[in-house]
Amino acid sequence: MSNDVVEKQFVCNLNACKGGCCEEGDAGAPLTKEEKHLVQQYYEKVKPYLTADAINEIEKQGKYTYDDEFGWVTPTLPKDNEICAYAIRESNGLIKCSFEQAYNDGLIPWKKPISCHLYPITASKGKHGDYERVNYEPREILCSPGCSFGEKLKVPAYQFLKEALIRKYGEEFYQALDKIASSHF
Repeated sequence: MSNDVVEKQFVCNLNACKGGCCEEGDAGAPLTKEEKHLVQQYYEKVKPYLTADAINEIEKQGKYTYDDEFGWVTPTLPKDNEICAYAIRESNGLIKCSFEQAYNDGLIPWKKPISCHLYPITASKGKHGDYERVNYEPREILCSPGCSFGEKLKVPAYQFLKEALIRKYGEEFYQALDKIASSHF
């Protein structure tokens, strides 16, 4: 785990970034093997939240696609600046996740892909797959309001992302991380 995860401060500032992480990038949201099944399972529940263009693109590309660099990912809408096909752009420009909206509305028990939930912390398998790299990687311009907000509030990235870290690695991992961070950083 990168020291930046505990040393750097971050609190997402949606009013400033407008959820741009759902739109900027080289591919859709990375999905785990289990999440591919969840996308399949809950697609019909999130479909009413999606635009006609998104539904058409998902039916054309598939509910998820394979990217040579990132593996299985959500499809994107090439005509709309590569936004995630499962994203919802509100009239004020704010981008939200259809899976998270369905979760918040009590329709599904799954919040969203863990790669999205963890961001700007990224987790990826090591070179030989025997360990996981966990890094703090905010986008320089897009995430600068979140970095500034975190510094203002003095909230380390790992604390802001507590729910996501527990979801990914478990409560015991988070408590150990918090103990180490509190005593060393």
